Amino acid sequence: MTENNTKAPLGTTISYGMPAIGAGYMYLLMSLYVMKFSTDVLLIAPAVMGAIFSISRIWDAISDPIAGYLSDRTTFRYGRRRTWMLLSFVPISFGFLAVFSPPETMQGQSLDLWMMIAILSFYSAITLFNVPHMALGAELSEDYHERTRLFGVRHIGFTLGSILSLVSMSLLISEENSPTGDVRELAGNLALIAVIAMTMMIFFSVSRLKENPEFQNRVNKNPFKAFRDIWVNPHARILIIVLFIENLGGAVIGVLTLYVTQYIVEAPAWAPLIIFAYMLPSALSVPLWIPLSRKFGKIRLWVFSLALTGISFGGIFIIPFLDSVTERLIVMFLGAALGGMAAGCGGAIGPSVKGDVIDYDEYLTGERKEGSYFAALNFVFKSATGIMLLVTGFVLQFSGFVPNQPQTMEVKIALISLYGLVPLIFYSLGAYLLFTKFKFGEREHAAIKKSIQERN
Repeated sequence: MTENNTKAPLGTTISYGMPAIGAGYMYLLMSLYVMKFSTDVLLIAPAVMGAIFSISRIWDAISDPIAGYLSDRTTFRYGRRRTWMLLSFVPISFGFLAVFSPPETMQGQSLDLWMMIAILSFYSAITLFNVPHMALGAELSEDYHERTRLFGVRHIGFTLGSILSLVSMSLLISEENSPTGDVRELAGNLALIAVIAMTMMIFFSVSRLKENPEFQNRVNKNPFKAFRDIWVNPHARILIIVLFIENLGGAVIGVLTLYVTQYIVEAPAWAPLIIFAYMLPSALSVPLWIPLSRKFGKIRLWVFSLALTGISFGGIFIIPFLDSVTERLIVMFLGAALGGMAAGCGGAIGPSVKGDVIDYDEYLTGERKEGSYFAALNFVFKSATGIMLLVTGFVLQFSGFVPNQPQTMEVKIALISLYGLVPLIFYSLGAYLLFTKFKFGEREHAAIKKSIQERN
């Protein structure tokens, strides 16, 4: 970091973004494929998997505040963020391997229990990495716009990892459709490669990054007060509400993409390319959004991205009523590309705005608790995700969904309503609330930073 703590060197930026590649790979494979892997390969009931995912995400949400507060309070040699990032690689490896390598002799309730423990373990472990990593990004620079660049690079890394997972998912789907394929063996081998790569990236990042010593030991010893402060912060309170609503709409997109492509579009082989059409604009558009955020403001651009996401997926609702596979594919690709561009904007700007709100907390309390803030906001995100995953599982189960069979029009309408109309409603509502209620922009941020400097 430079002396004025505003500009992060290129090496620091790259080192920060690199482990996000591994995190992106694991998250996407867990989000997009594990549900299908469990129902279509392991033959676990959709309602059971919906319940498992819901429980896991709710537990994941609960564990986030714990990890965030511990990260804020840690005083080990490698710092309060890097220590937890380093310690995370062992449980991440165990959990990810367990998800994709259940014993072949296991079935019934034993298999259900195994998958529940494995999924819970993975999400608990990834929290140990993700919360400190996000908190560290807010510390690497205190500049209003520089944070957008840092989190933009992190988003690019996360998206690149997601694109790599599409390659794996394509291989797995091809193996499913092969009469002699062994999906379980391939899934286990790919998981092993992933955990080795993730471990190497974590070690590289920890060895290159440095933390701001001025932020150490500046958090209240009482964890309940730390999290009460977050709700008292008026700008954080609006973000919490917006993120909860937004993620009620976004949760179903990831888990249902493969189902929509196979059972409604009726072109399962195109699923990886459709997701790629989402991921590529998400990564490539980041360098465009960063300068635009300087010109138009972070909040306005974030509002735009939320509205664009809602419109992109809302238009997909027409797919069951289109006659040809070609028409359905065109609509899917258009929706994916527009949604991907919006994701690139939100992925860079959203965490940057969270960092600004943390500065406002310092103005109010004199403390630096990035970990607690990112954990609390992740809690909201994951709670909303858990709720919608539960709803999705039960809708699939009770609409008459039958794995690997043509679906009735009732099932198709249920699927596409979850996939299209739900995001349209909730993303639009989130955009409206952010635009009308959030009042903390660049001018307000500069004012409180000046007050903090004068006070110190």
